[in-house]
Amino acid sequence: MSTTWALSDGRAGNARQATALAEAMDSDVTSLALQPRAPWRWLAPHSAPGAMRAFGSRFSDACAHPPALAIGCGRQAALATRLLRGRGSRVVQILDPRIDPRHWDCVVAPAHDGLRGANVIHTLGSLHPVDDLWLARARQAFPALGDLPGPRTVLLIGGPGRHAALGDVDFDALLERLAAQALGEGGSLLALASRRTPQAWCNAMAQVPRGVPGIRWRDAGDGANPYAGALGWADRIVCTPDSVNMLSEAAATLAPVFAWAPERVTGRPRGFLDALRASGRVREVDGALAPFAAEPLRETARVAAELRQRLDARG
Repeated sequence: MSTTWALSDGRAGNARQATALAEAMDSDVTSLALQPRAPWRWLAPHSAPGAMRAFGSRFSDACAHPPALAIGCGRQAALATRLLRGRGSRVVQILDPRIDPRHWDCVVAPAHDGLRGANVIHTLGSLHPVDDLWLARARQAFPALGDLPGPRTVLLIGGPGRHAALGDVDFDALLERLAAQALGEGGSLLALASRRTPQAWCNAMAQVPRGVPGIRWRDAGDGANPYAGALGWADRIVCTPDSVNMLSEAAATLAPVFAWAPERVTGRPRGFLDALRASGRVREVDGALAPFAAEPLRETARVAAELRQRLDARG
């Protein structure tokens, strides 16, 4: 097995964070999607006798030769990294594990979660692979998007949720407004849905007039997901405000970022959104969507550098 393991429950957001940080720490990375058995899928990250069997024989056999470093993201991975620490690995947990951080060498958690501890590293938002090289490769992978007329407005679409009261009528109005602006500017609109996007919003995307240059991607039925290419070629990005991961990756580009309806976000995600706006990296959607200068927000490289220092200091 490789020197560094990236562990998650296989969910895209968790896997992306664990792999991004592992690759920033080490060029030789193995990503593992954990499949916990009962009762561990409910008990994690708490440990008890027999926990080594929580993820099946493949994981327990691999632990006979543990990695030098293991990085996990999410509650299931938090149990796996605890087990690996007992086998001699240095372990890092991403996101608040909901138990004492002392069970890991380091815990990386968003500042808006409020987790405190001597071994806690705070981030503004989530970790991801987006940097200049990633964006350059994305442009190479999707060259046709670069032929679309500018300014290219990218709309990243999540959906309503527990902390985001977003309505269908208001989304329809946003889509209509951005389409009209693209036509008026002689530019293009690239609207991209996600797994969280409700069907009503996908239906609204299909109603954007064909005369508006750009793309409307709803699911695999529309072809390969152009998300990376859209970030790479964006002249401006508009985000629905429900996803910390989506906003974090948009803010890592060179494009100005605008959040739609930030006032409708509550809870911890609101703290993150307010911090982004206070820093000047993200602005609220306004009438003009005028360009502004902003420093890309790239936490992964910073966290990796701080992790190296902390782990090296511990020998």
